[in-house]
Amino acid sequence: MALLLGIDVGGTKVAFGLGDETGRLRARQRRPTEPTRDPQRDLARIVADARRLLEEAGVAPRELTAVGVSLPGPLDLERGEILNPPNLPGWKRVAVRDPLAEALGVPVHLENDANAAALAEWRFGAGRGLQHVVYLTMSTGVGGGLVLGGRLYRGVLASAGEVGHIPVEWEGEPCNCGLRGCLEAYVGGASLTRRLRAVAPADGRVAALAGGREQATPEHLVAAAREGDAFALGEMARFNDYLARALVTLGFVLAPEAVLLGTIARAAGEALCFAPLRERLRRHAWASVAERMQILPAALGEELPYLAGLCAALEGSAPES
Repeated sequence: MALLLGIDVGGTKVAFGLGDETGRLRARQRRPTEPTRDPQRDLARIVADARRLLEEAGVAPRELTAVGVSLPGPLDLERGEILNPPNLPGWKRVAVRDPLAEALGVPVHLENDANAAALAEWRFGAGRGLQHVVYLTMSTGVGGGLVLGGRLYRGVLASAGEVGHIPVEWEGEPCNCGLRGCLEAYVGGASLTRRLRAVAPADGRVAALAGGREQATPEHLVAAAREGDAFALGEMARFNDYLARALVTLGFVLAPEAVLLGTIARAAGEALCFAPLRERLRRHAWASVAERMQILPAALGEELPYLAGLCAALEGSAPES
C-alpha cells in the first residue's frame, strides 16, 4: 500500500500527515505557520518538520511513494510555484515543488488548498460515493473545489472553483480581490468579522460573548444565534440569503449531486444554516434542481488538513487517463 506524506500550508497553520491511500493516518503534526517573510527559511523549516515526523514514525523518506503539498493559490502547477498568496507574506513566485523534492528525495505534487480539501471530502468525507461534488469553505475568504464526473476539475490555468467571486450584488460590498459584490464579501470569515465589529450592538449578545464588539467573530455570531438573539438571527438570515444566491447558480450551471459546506456553515449547523439554505433553493430554483442537489455539511473537521495533503499526493501520483 502506498505510503504518502501530506503537507497543508495555510496562513495560520501547517499540518503534516503520514498515511496511505485509504485515508488512514499513521502520524500527524500541526503547528502555527509563523511566516518569516523569507520563503527559503520557511521551506527549510517545513522540510525539517517533515523529516522529524518521519523519523518519529520510523519511516525513511525513500519509503514514501509521494509527498503532496496543499497551498493557497494562486499556483503555477506546471512550474511547481506559488505565486503571491495574500496570507503568506514574502512568498512571491516561490518554487516549492522542486526544492522539497530535492530535499526529501521523493516526488512532490502541489495542489490548491480548496481543491485538495474538495478531494479529501469526496474521497473520505461527505462526498464519498458521489461523482459530482462542489466543496465550499468560508474561512478567511471563500474557497471552492469541483469534482465533476469523478475527477477534479481545474479549468483553464487551474482557475476553476472561484465560487467566492461569483457576484451576488452588483456594485455591492468591496471584496479583497478588487471587485465589488462578490460572495466572499458577504459570507467570507474576514468580511463577516469586519461587519460584526462595525454593526453588532455594543450592548448586544454578540458583543457580550466576544468580550466587546471589537473582538466579535463569526463564532460569536453563531453562538448568539443559537441563543435566539434577534440581531444574530438577522445576520444569519443575511448570510444564508447571499450564500443561497451562489448555490442556485451552481445548481443550474453544474448540476452537482451535492454541495458540501465547511467552516462557518458547518459550525452553524442544520437549523441555522442548512435547512434555511434548502428552503431558499426550493424557492429560487427549479424543483428538478432543488431536488437533485443535496446541501450537506462537510464531514472531516479537524482531519481535513491532513487528508487534504494526502489527496494532493494521490492526485499528483494518479496515472493520466
